[in-house]
Amino acid sequence: MGILDTKDLEELEKEVIRLARSYPKETKKFLQKQGNKLKARAIKKAKSKLKEKTGNYLKGFKRGKVYKYKEEEDTVRVYNYMPHAHLIEYGHRIVGKNGKEHGFKKGHFILEEARSEFQDEFIKAADNFVDDIIKKGGF
Repeated sequence: MGILDTKDLEELEKEVIRLARSYPKETKKFLQKQGNKLKARAIKKAKSKLKEKTGNYLKGFKRGKVYKYKEEEDTVRVYNYMPHAHLIEYGHRIVGKNGKEHGFKKGHFILEEARSEFQDEFIKAADNFVDDIIKKGGF
């Protein structure tokens, strides 16, 4: 058995603290990059599913800021800020000028489908990110 020196433990502690300080900046960059990829995927999905190419719906996709979700997890949100986006996303009643209902337009669920398709790619990227952080830390 080897002898454990307290000096080695102190050096390990300093390395862990240094790694912990650099972690938030690296995480923020990583999440912003992944959010941009998800936004691009959502726009691509919207272009393929929607017949209407005019309007501002495609311009409305945004990546939000990185924030703490429930005070625990770092999160980034991709959304569409256009006032009619929820109608395209979830569907709506079709109502004539006289107020008579003519049916229901089903939603396309573009953001949900883009998120589910992107999930596997994100998990792989997150695993690589964690490996890189550990390697940079010298562990």
